[in-house]
Amino acid sequence: MGRVTATDRRAVLLATAGLTLAAGCATRKAVAHPAHSAHSAGTASALPALNAQLTHGPRDRPRVALTFHGNGDPATARALLTEAEKHGARVTVLAVGTWLDAHPDIARRVLDGGHDLGNHTLHHLDINAMSEAQARAEIVGCAERIRRLTGSVGTWFRPSRTPTASPLVTRLAREAGYPHVLSYDVDSLDFTSPGATAVARKVLAEIREGSVVSLHFGYADTVAALPVVLEELDRRGLAAVTTTELFS
Repeated sequence: MGRVTATDRRAVLLATAGLTLAAGCATRKAVAHPAHSAHSAGTASALPALNAQLTHGPRDRPRVALTFHGNGDPATARALLTEAEKHGARVTVLAVGTWLDAHPDIARRVLDGGHDLGNHTLHHLDINAMSEAQARAEIVGCAERIRRLTGSVGTWFRPSRTPTASPLVTRLAREAGYPHVLSYDVDSLDFTSPGATAVARKVLAEIREGSVVSLHFGYADTVAALPVVLEELDRRGLAAVTTTELFS
């Protein structure tokens, strides 16, 4: 039996997910991935036309944002970032503060790849259930770590253990320098370890123009599913861009 290649494995995943991998000589629509500065964390700035909490971007442009909860084994983080870059894609990483303490080089790795880096609280606990003082410490604690590593608090805030922030947490995030709370409209459920095929199928069944997808570092299913997702996005003519680019 011949050697099984990575393309063969992706074809199986696509077929199982009900999709088709384009043949090597087939014509595929080129996707232009907008340029992005690779060496700045950026500064979170208010977008007056947008709500305080954002679940998706404009539905009239062929762009989507793949967002990753930054925690877990850093090897999977590096693998996912490298795979995205191979496809010309840019992603958004919402980092947990204690994860940055343990792996401080990851912050620069994210930015050097042209990706967005944001705040996913200090300890990744249920922030909506906290007192005002506790919630502030979670947001500010992570912001301080990102600033120390990059010179900025980062571009986005995502609450932990919940898709949306309470009014209190939204206010505290704004006071910490994050005018908008970033939620999502597509949940990959990769953290439940359903298998790479299930992750790819769910994302590709729900994603459309303007979608913000929730994914996670630290899971092998996500690493295996990402090439399939990116290839199908290319086939559909959807560019995977940073959240900043999605809303610009």
